[in-house]
Amino acid sequence: MAKSVKKSGAAPKAAAKPRKPLVKMTVTSAKANGSSISHDQVAKLAHRFFTERGRVHGHHEEDWFRAEQALRSVAS
Repeated sequence: MAKSVKKSGAAPKAAAKPRKPLVKMTVTSAKANGSSISHDQVAKLAHRFFTERGRVHGHHEEDWFRAEQALRSVAS
């Protein structure tokens, strides 16, 4: 079998650029919907939903919108 040989003169790779979120998630302003839901409140509840679902990735938007809806129903 052939062995792979690392070149000693090769420059190290540059650090990866931070990725932008696929969807910008925002909470509607308190003036627009008459409630006072903060971004942190939604984030904490969405994370709880993520944990309760078994930390399965790929459903972040669903968790976020579910959290917003739950908090809005409590606030009104």
